[in-house]
Amino acid sequence: MIKVILVDDHAVVRAGYRMLLQNSEGIEIIAEVETGEQACKAFVDHHPDVVVMDLSLPGMGGLEAIRRITARDAHAHILVFSMHENTVFVDQALSAGAKGYITKSSAPEVLIKAIKEIAAGGIYLDPDIAQHLAFQKVRDQDTPFSCLSTREFEIFCLLAEGLNTSQIAKRLSLSYKTVANYTTQIKSKLDVKTVTEIARMAISHDIVQV
Repeated sequence: MIKVILVDDHAVVRAGYRMLLQNSEGIEIIAEVETGEQACKAFVDHHPDVVVMDLSLPGMGGLEAIRRITARDAHAHILVFSMHENTVFVDQALSAGAKGYITKSSAPEVLIKAIKEIAAGGIYLDPDIAQHLAFQKVRDQDTPFSCLSTREFEIFCLLAEGLNTSQIAKRLSLSYKTVANYTTQIKSKLDVKTVTEIARMAISHDIVQV
């Protein structure tokens, strides 16, 4: 049996995943959690074969949770299952250590196939996403965000959504000074001066919706 942990902050969504996967031969749900912090703890407690991880989570985001889990175990099998179809998020997730990425618009059987592929030691990308990524690489069209670390990208997204330094610090359990330092680094790397410019850049690259 492939032991799976589900990480998503919406109980109804998790219930849907659970029903789908429990009816699939060879897959067992051993834990469900709703935050990145809980995901890290559950990984240590349950030793899953695959973690199905959303990116948009309260507290520590999915990207940082992936980074922490793979820092602890380089062989961790993490499948991102997200609403984000932008290849910027795919790049960041794979850089953080994820072994696969599919979107929530995928057909149900794609989730099952991806879990089995990753549990067997493979890598699985949504075919449309893989095509877009390959096209970008061929055209050498790296996004401006390739220079950002996982944590910097996460803070960039929160700044673009309108959160201030104090709110981000509370949400990510970081100090005000740490977030302020990250913000300075982000502005320098992206060559912007204000949070308004950060928001404009995020909107223009479809990272946040207006």
